[in-house]
Amino acid sequence: MLPDSLRDNSTAAALADLATAGNLNFGELTIEVDPSNILAALTRAKNDLGFNRLSTITGVDRYPAEPRFEVVYHLQSIATKERIRFKTRVPGDNPELESACPVYRAANWYERETFDFFGIRFLNHPDLKRIMMPEEFEGNPLRKDFPVTGLRY
Repeated sequence: MLPDSLRDNSTAAALADLATAGNLNFGELTIEVDPSNILAALTRAKNDLGFNRLSTITGVDRYPAEPRFEVVYHLQSIATKERIRFKTRVPGDNPELESACPVYRAANWYERETFDFFGIRFLNHPDLKRIMMPEEFEGNPLRKDFPVTGLRY
């Protein structure tokens, strides 16, 4: 459900049926979406609204809150120079979400990085493996419960 302040925004209106919340700050639209609708929202943003560039995917650890993890997608329309941000939340005990790779090829490495640092699994990803940390590394270093001094062996 979008707030009344976004009813005149054509981009927000086009995504209203998929949104759980939204806001407009500093000229940038943020739409919160249920995890089950993230691919539909990304597909609509790309195909119908012209947001043809995925510039980032990242994670946020909201520990101790539940759902613990927030996955954030930043999109850009090259033609109109507009930006939009999608946010979705996944639980800490089973952090998984459908991969955005079928919609945006650029999602590949961003999802691998988010998997590596936060442990969020992206279902149907073509090659979900560590990208920054060594394969034998244990843990996810950007989680709030990861020891700040690192693991002791």
